Amino acid sequence: MNQVVKLGKPIYSFSKDHQPVFHTKPGERLTVETYDCFENQITSSDTNISGIDWNRINPATGPIYVETAQPGDALAVTIHHIDIHDRGVLVTGANIGVMGHRIDGFDVKMVPIKDGKAIFNDKVHIPLNKMIGVIGVAPEKEAVPCGTPGNHGGNLDTKLITEGATIYFPVFHEGALFGLGDMHAAMGDGEIGASGIEIGGKVDLTVDVLKAKNLRHPVVVNDEGVSVLVSADTLDDAIKTAVEEMIDLLLPHLDMSLSELTMLMSAIGQTQISQIVDPKLTARFFVPKWFLDACDVKLF
Repeated sequence: MNQVVKLGKPIYSFSKDHQPVFHTKPGERLTVETYDCFENQITSSDTNISGIDWNRINPATGPIYVETAQPGDALAVTIHHIDIHDRGVLVTGANIGVMGHRIDGFDVKMVPIKDGKAIFNDKVHIPLNKMIGVIGVAPEKEAVPCGTPGNHGGNLDTKLITEGATIYFPVFHEGALFGLGDMHAAMGDGEIGASGIEIGGKVDLTVDVLKAKNLRHPVVVNDEGVSVLVSADTLDDAIKTAVEEMIDLLLPHLDMSLSELTMLMSAIGQTQISQIVDPKLTARFFVPKWFLDACDVKLF
């Protein structure tokens, strides 16, 4: 029977100063309930922008104190199942996302979820790709709003953070102080309108602690391979850092020179965009599982 972390007063930032709302042991399985990114404030397509409290955006459930987690460790979060509500919401408007300079006003679309699809309209039924937008631990220094990503995690808005994936975070403080929220029924790479299909629900997951792992950025592992996620002020910086972090992650496990591994990564690695609409932009560098298997690389 999973322990349940219920909805309550959420956090709007990741911070070492937040008091934990729940304690768990490494290896325990949890069910974490979440609000949508608007804290369930939008209930109809008639919602006006002035009716939204923008100080309550991207709430996260937490923090969850993970026993034995210490600075220098890594927190491993394995997502077993995501259960979403039966209705989500899409928004766009003036000065929101990539196209906001050409849009007037504020538009809301309520999106029913039915038979494994998001019903955009009569003709367009979107296959679900349920994922978690905000997920992470307390950052090393000052508090970071949940809407901003960083090396602690936060608003990574990465569609790989879904069922079957394990996400590894650097731990900066005792207990890690883990939290999550901002789930989506569907979201494309980039999240160009600054909104996926925002939705509440609950996540069935396991948290574990890897001692003295010393990660610098979040890493996602799934059946397809491994990705390093980096958030920076520009996509150029995010992508270049993600490439370098991946090479530094792999190099100790391989009998290759830096030059040889660089050539190999140029042939098989993939630079990918997670999101381009948050205060910092998030990119990832992906390496396929077949390569890890061929070289017997065990990163975690």
